[in-house]
Amino acid sequence: MDTNKWIVDNDVDENESYPQIKEAAKLLKKGEVVAFPTETVYGLGGDATSDQAVDKIFLAKGRPSDNPLIVHIGYKEQLSSIVTHVPMKAEKLIEQFWPGPLTIILPKKAGLSEKVTAGLSTVAVRMPAHPVALALLKEVNLPIAAPSANLSGKPSPTLAKHVINDLEGRISGVVDGGPTGVGLESTVLDCTGEVPVILRPGGVTKEQIEEVVGAVEVDQALVDEKEAPKSPGMKYTHYAPDALLMIVEGSKSFLQAKIEEYQKEGKRVGVLTTMENQTFYQADVIKTCGTRANLVTVASQLYDTLRSFNECELDVILSESFPYDGVGQAIMNRLTKAAGHKIISE
Repeated sequence: MDTNKWIVDNDVDENESYPQIKEAAKLLKKGEVVAFPTETVYGLGGDATSDQAVDKIFLAKGRPSDNPLIVHIGYKEQLSSIVTHVPMKAEKLIEQFWPGPLTIILPKKAGLSEKVTAGLSTVAVRMPAHPVALALLKEVNLPIAAPSANLSGKPSPTLAKHVINDLEGRISGVVDGGPTGVGLESTVLDCTGEVPVILRPGGVTKEQIEEVVGAVEVDQALVDEKEAPKSPGMKYTHYAPDALLMIVEGSKSFLQAKIEEYQKEGKRVGVLTTMENQTFYQADVIKTCGTRANLVTVASQLYDTLRSFNECELDVILSESFPYDGVGQAIMNRLTKAAGHKIISE
């Protein structure tokens, strides 16, 4: 199929949709799938009430259909058509963080495709903070299921060209709204119990959530992330570049010694580091990903940096590790998955 491409400025006026937005919305209403920018990553959108549209999302991504999808809405009033009720803590978080990179899991109403929720009694919902996304969602006026717009297992897309590289010919269109902001997917928070539980760290940190609603738990699978995965589904890599990626925990000298070990085996070695450390290493390819002084810059550049290694014909990529607090938890969550849990410790 031909993949339409529309360029829309970030300052799109939500009240007066661009013709490109109207075109993209028309395709979504017809049950087609369209990629669009959010403030986290590009999403691959389809009508969340249509089994056929949701099937097209899974088919385009090559993603197993037993994974629930996040539903995106354009205004808060849409929530009442999707969920049975909103607990007080969820209300407070919506007030504080929507639109924004926080996905909230709530009890679902009938009407959504069962394939969106993988047969669960709950639904994950968010309202993105990207002007192009909001303009599109308001124009289409439907709940839109939208996982990241990449081939399953590849790094999530933070630029329209990443989407086109992965999905051209597999989807109906891409709305190009420029680079995304946060660069990592939203935080996913289960608000169906007494104490909210973080299932995926992201753009809103645990500390920020606790300031609003008090104690928050972290899913045990995240706590044990550095341990070898125990269930089969956890073994698969996500966000991975083409070359073997490993995280190195320890000093810069230890990482340099590892580079030299692999080079002696005749391997081409890449290093993922930050601006502070880039001149220290001697490797075949060195790529910087933001600065340690501000981990938000690492988060925003991570996927683009991982993808950029694919142009370098490497055998091995060694990545520095990052602190596990604040947005560092989300960075390490994605890096650990990209490395298939392969961590070398000093």
